[in-house]
Amino acid sequence: MKLNDLRDNKGARKGRMRVGRGIGSGKGKTAARGQKGQKSRSGVSVNGFEGGQMPLHMRLPKRGFNNPFGKDFAEVNIGMVQKFIDAKKLDAKKAIDHEALKAAGLARGGKDGVRLLGKGELTSKVQFKVAGASKGAIEAVEKAGGSVEVNAPKKAEKADAE
Repeated sequence: MKLNDLRDNKGARKGRMRVGRGIGSGKGKTAARGQKGQKSRSGVSVNGFEGGQMPLHMRLPKRGFNNPFGKDFAEVNIGMVQKFIDAKKLDAKKAIDHEALKAAGLARGGKDGVRLLGKGELTSKVQFKVAGASKGAIEAVEKAGGSVEVNAPKKAEKADAE
C-alpha cells in the first residue's frame, strides 16, 4: 500500500447539501429556511439577540481601563542577558542598550525603551543603558561589578522640551 492509495472508509465523509436547486433535490424553493421572516432572508445576523431580554454581554460588568499615559517597556530579565552573553549573541564589553538588545532578539517591542528585571543571575561585568530597572536588577548588576544608567523614557524627553 502506498500513501496515495489511502482513502477514507465509504460513508465516512458526508457531502455538503446544495440547497435551493429545484424541486427534485428536496431542498428547493425555500432552501429549508421555512417561510418568510427575518431568518429566511439573506444577510441577516441576529447573534446575541435574546428576544428583547437584556443580552448577556450587556448584563456583565465592565472591568478595567486603558491608561493613556501608560508606558510600553520591553521587559528583559538579567538571567536572559547572561544567557545571551554566554552564547556570544551580546558583547559584555560594550554598553548594552535598547538597540543592542533588539539586535540580539531579546527586547521585543517596547516603544518607550527597555526595563531591566532581576530574575536570574548575572556573572558578567556589564554596563546597561536602559529606560528603567527594578531595585533587584540594579543590585544584581552592581554585585557583578557592572553599572546601570537609567535614562528617562523616550516620550518623557519630548514633554520636557516643550
